[in-house]
Amino acid sequence: MPRFSDRVAVVTGGAMGIGGATARQLAEDGARVLVVDIVPDGGLRNVETIRGAGGTAECLRSDVSTEAGVQAAIERAVSLWGRLDIVVNNAFALDRAGRGDAVRISEEEWDQGMNVGLKAMFRAARFAVPHLRAAGGGAIVNMSSVHGLLAEPGQLVYETLKAGVIGLTRQLAVEYGPDNIRVNAICPGHIVTERMETRWGEHPETLRYFEEQYPLRRTGTPKDIANAIAFLCSDEASFITGQALVVDGGLSIQLQEHLATRLARYAQEHVDTLKWYPH
Repeated sequence: MPRFSDRVAVVTGGAMGIGGATARQLAEDGARVLVVDIVPDGGLRNVETIRGAGGTAECLRSDVSTEAGVQAAIERAVSLWGRLDIVVNNAFALDRAGRGDAVRISEEEWDQGMNVGLKAMFRAARFAVPHLRAAGGGAIVNMSSVHGLLAEPGQLVYETLKAGVIGLTRQLAVEYGPDNIRVNAICPGHIVTERMETRWGEHPETLRYFEEQYPLRRTGTPKDIANAIAFLCSDEASFITGQALVVDGGLSIQLQEHLATRLARYAQEHVDTLKWYPH
């Protein structure tokens, strides 16, 4: 039997990237998946891919930065299939977070980033928990980042909200553990999504520089993260809750002095080709 047979999952930001791969993986493993996204087709192309592979999926265009958008996603899944077992809170729009420090970031940029990156997860729990309880338990996976553990200048909103995701995850895990609801977070490193593939296709030499930063000497793929999420949602992870699982190819475990020296040497050897950096 597929490991998610008869289970129902909601994946926000499920049209493409990490969310798209996660929706496909959960469906491949037998789940009925509601793909939620703000893109114009609401993730229909990904749903068609899932159906073409024999899976069950529907899509909903919804803005999870609003209370109504989150509630609509949860209620739609339950109305379609009569239950809810898995919620993957992946949606995020980096352009809504704004770049800058505490002096330069506006309150509007702060609120926009928090609404879609953190508050949406609180709302998802509020609307989903009653249905997860009714199903006898379930799993929530929240998307954090290595940026939730390590800080970068000029990224006040992003770093703060991703750290907040970890705190929220732990509190929800303690709160709802007695209901057999497990809550975990994922902390990816650099993942080459469809959007990033376009950028890196124009600057392959800089992608190689990124890869050099990782002990595995490669960056991640959406499927790398989808596999980790599927594991955390599965019965194999039935005793795992409240954790921030780092899936970063070893990026965050390195001694910084050694990494800096190695990258400086690499940059010196490739100075003529390193002409673009995505930040």
